[in-house]
Amino acid sequence: MTNLRRSGWGVVLISSLALHACGGGNGGGSQPMPTPTPTPTPTPSPPTIGVQQVFSGLTFSSPVAMLQAPGDNMHWFVVEQGGRVRVFDNNAMATTAQNFIDITSRVTSGGETGLLGMAFHPNFPTDQRVFLFYSHNDATLGLVSRLSAFTTPNAGATLDPNSEQILLTVQKPPGESNHNGGGIGFGPDGFLYVGLGDGGGGNDQHGTIGNAQLLTTLLGKMLRIDISGGVGAAYRIPPTNPFAANPTCGANGTGSMSCPEIFAWGLRNPWRWSFDRQTGQLWVGDVGQSAREEVDRVVLGGNYGWRCFEGTRNTGMACGSPSNPLAPVADYGRSVGTTVTGGYVYRGAAYPALVGRYIFGDFGSGRIWNIANDTAPTMDMTTGFDSGLSMSSFGQGNDGELYVVSYDGRLFHITG
Repeated sequence: MTNLRRSGWGVVLISSLALHACGGGNGGGSQPMPTPTPTPTPTPSPPTIGVQQVFSGLTFSSPVAMLQAPGDNMHWFVVEQGGRVRVFDNNAMATTAQNFIDITSRVTSGGETGLLGMAFHPNFPTDQRVFLFYSHNDATLGLVSRLSAFTTPNAGATLDPNSEQILLTVQKPPGESNHNGGGIGFGPDGFLYVGLGDGGGGNDQHGTIGNAQLLTTLLGKMLRIDISGGVGAAYRIPPTNPFAANPTCGANGTGSMSCPEIFAWGLRNPWRWSFDRQTGQLWVGDVGQSAREEVDRVVLGGNYGWRCFEGTRNTGMACGSPSNPLAPVADYGRSVGTTVTGGYVYRGAAYPALVGRYIFGDFGSGRIWNIANDTAPTMDMTTGFDSGLSMSSFGQGNDGELYVVSYDGRLFHITG
């Protein structure tokens, strides 16, 4: 492990994931912007929350996600940053995990790169596809982010590494390896969503307004694509996407017109996001630059402000002239945490007081919060529950119970 320090911030994270990976001071020119939010309101007293270690007979190498396959309550899958997905029995006494797939030979891993996301097709294994998002060094393009489909040859027991179908390739800015996002998942509409960071570096210093506000790149966006054509078919664009009529940008992540894959924009580094399985709301944890961390409820065509705003803070950087940037649901400053990790709205049955509350945390401080799913912008988060964990992700079981993935290799259950 390498100790990674935020330059000038005095915060040390003992981790190689370094999800913040920020740098530099304010770049670009100053541009007056209206304040997009009302005055932050104090945090009400939330229900009690805690964590309890589970599957203590197992440890994982730099885990970044935990999930179950549709309709399969008997197994858990853990995504390891280096390029493996591990599967084990849903048994508290489990001591062994098997490889579901191993693509370490094609994954570039370290810092914020690696195998970062996984999503089962909603009809898996009848539909044989599982989708992975990972970093790769391409011989022509250099470092890229890939979204690929893999298929199972044995009714869901494993995935075939040789079955890869590359759906999206997004080229990284030269010399930059951070801010990859990487969360993927299916929405209640049946479309596949992909969260991408702004490309890397500090302050999104890409062009005159930054990638997150530039609509001819996929970087700094939430994407939505239609993969219903089946195995071997290219993705299609949902007709209600904001720029659905334009040529696709999936060959290298850019286009001559606004990219039709875009669902929403103005994101810096969406690190873990989810849909509320009851309401369909899309919740995103967007990692900040040097001052504020934020949580957004993302809607079709929404602009979430980066690099004009970092949370509720006006950055003063040139960013074009976005109209009506949307305020975060919640944000917080450096005295509280350093790297937001998005979570889930609790829809389990074990802890009734938590039902309908969005649970999320902070990788750097280990704090976990829960807020009402109808919280109005903008809630200023305070102390929270100190879990002592470096949470790289949250996980949700098919039964709605929630889990915490600790980057040191352990798994925990959220308790009330």
